[in-house]
Amino acid sequence: MRNTNRQWLINDRPTGRPLKDSDFKLVEGDARAPSEGEVMLKTLYLGFDPAQKGWMENVGGYVAPTEIGDVMRGSGIGVVVETKHPKLKVGDYVAGQIGWQEYTTLAGGELEHIKDKEFATAYLGALGTTGMTAYFGLLKHGRPQPGDTVVVSGAAGATGSMVGQIAKIAGCRVIGIAGGKEKCDWLIGELGFDGAVDYKNENVREALKKFSPGGYNVIYDNVGGTILNDMLAQLAMHGRVAICGGISRYERGQMPAGPENYFNLIFMRGTMSGFIVLDYIPEYPVGRARMKQWIAEGRIKFKEDMQEGFENAPQTLMRLFQGKNFGKQLLKVADA
Repeated sequence: MRNTNRQWLINDRPTGRPLKDSDFKLVEGDARAPSEGEVMLKTLYLGFDPAQKGWMENVGGYVAPTEIGDVMRGSGIGVVVETKHPKLKVGDYVAGQIGWQEYTTLAGGELEHIKDKEFATAYLGALGTTGMTAYFGLLKHGRPQPGDTVVVSGAAGATGSMVGQIAKIAGCRVIGIAGGKEKCDWLIGELGFDGAVDYKNENVREALKKFSPGGYNVIYDNVGGTILNDMLAQLAMHGRVAICGGISRYERGQMPAGPENYFNLIFMRGTMSGFIVLDYIPEYPVGRARMKQWIAEGRIKFKEDMQEGFENAPQTLMRLFQGKNFGKQLLKVADA
């Protein structure tokens, strides 16, 4: 007897506008039995990132294009319910690009076996692509040194909150930019940031200058647009700018205008570099081991925004663009 499988399909391209319900289509069918080397998974959790909207629009140039009617792409955690793979057995937890569906059949080699189940959801956040993005983006491109002052945009988000904490471990002074008093208070009171700017209620450029009149040695940008422009205005001599993402671009569906203050890179002899975390996959074991150690020591804390119900997947993605998520955005689909 086959398992009934619900799937969310891409139904439209949200280019130049916010996401809406009609961009997705819910369908139902039978789950596919695994062939040799494959496993069937029952989806337990889905993870959400702003880049998913770009994938729907085909503006994420580092991934294969999507088509209308495709299963919506996304990372997730699943439990093996059928297996024809020699190293994965029924009951094993795995992580991978499983898409928005209740059951997934994939080659076992495309999945990561999660042996420490107590950390399961962390493999979508602090120990997954999110944490690795923060770790390698900051250390390889920001190159923080003890005594540096670091500013992070999107600081209360899953990636930004990790960046700030890693910078503190590296001996830096850290200022975060976030939306709303609750998020700013969390950055300072819970995560140990040295200051926070509420972009919804403060003049970002003036607040940044007040926190660090001498400028910022490291800028880690998750937002783009005017906030990047305001941060570049406060670049310190020989400052490093790491460009991670641009939620402002994902929401508008087009590239924002180039920052007016880019010439400050010349005046301050600074550098700006972009990166894709997939470039560092061979180094993931080292980064993940260090992150696990810091979590165990209480030096890295992470927050998960857990929604529930497979039918709520589209609305859960929309939360990222409405500023509603607080920490890594996740959706619980089923119990194991």
